[in-house]
Amino acid sequence: MMDKVLFGDNQFFAVSHMSDEKSRAQAIRFKDDVSIIKVLDQAIETGISTFMCTTHDRIANICDHIRAYPAKYGNFKIYPCMPYAHKYANAITELGIMGTIKQYVPGNIFGTFAKGGLAFLSKDFLKLMEILIDAEMKMFKGINTPVIFIQNVLVDLLLGLKMMDVLVEYDSYIRKKYNAEPGYITMNMPMLLDALESAGIENPIICSSINKTGFRMSGGIALYEKYLTERHFRPIAMQVLASGAIRPKDAIQYLSNFPKIESVLFGASSKSHIQETKELIEEYVR
Repeated sequence: MMDKVLFGDNQFFAVSHMSDEKSRAQAIRFKDDVSIIKVLDQAIETGISTFMCTTHDRIANICDHIRAYPAKYGNFKIYPCMPYAHKYANAITELGIMGTIKQYVPGNIFGTFAKGGLAFLSKDFLKLMEILIDAEMKMFKGINTPVIFIQNVLVDLLLGLKMMDVLVEYDSYIRKKYNAEPGYITMNMPMLLDALESAGIENPIICSSINKTGFRMSGGIALYEKYLTERHFRPIAMQVLASGAIRPKDAIQYLSNFPKIESVLFGASSKSHIQETKELIEEYVR
């Protein structure tokens, strides 16, 4: 069972979908790790115990801090979300494709890849995926990670290319290697659920935008509401405020129409906003 309230990391890494000015302000405020840890501690003080985050390089420092204080963070869980696309995009720009693989893939594997070049990579894509998952998960060693997500940038690409064998392999690998549940982030929940079920993945954990304005809900709000009412899966609602377009109480009240919603993901920068949102979620989300 997932926690009802999940705390996200967008605010830490200057992600604001509606305001460049807000993004710049956040980048300045959270330019050092201490400021991130302070807000995480405030979230814990309100009773939140799950942090859902990308595999941004700076998260490794946060994990080091968590490991350093096991008594304080003993009940704290992290839901990793991979890959952090900007990290690889920036590395490819600077280092090229093979240079990026050399940086992020264990050294004893690189020689094998170098011999076969890109043709080898294409042929053994699923094995490469497993290696990259392991590389991304290294920063979370010793930390409770009961659910591991694949990011929408990759989920929706694979969905569009109809490469469901990759998601099936991902599902199996996360369960076997990490004794965790696989999760999927998407901007098209109805299409993804249909595809996962067709591939034999039942009752999946799917994190998607769910809000009363239809913000970032590909397929339309009516179809989302139909699936949330009639279909069998474990939804996580994100972007519930539509990036600030909806008042918190109205946004969370809307979610109460869908008892299947298991968790709500949100980000906030102040303890008062964290407390307010958490209380609303606990009041309205069943």
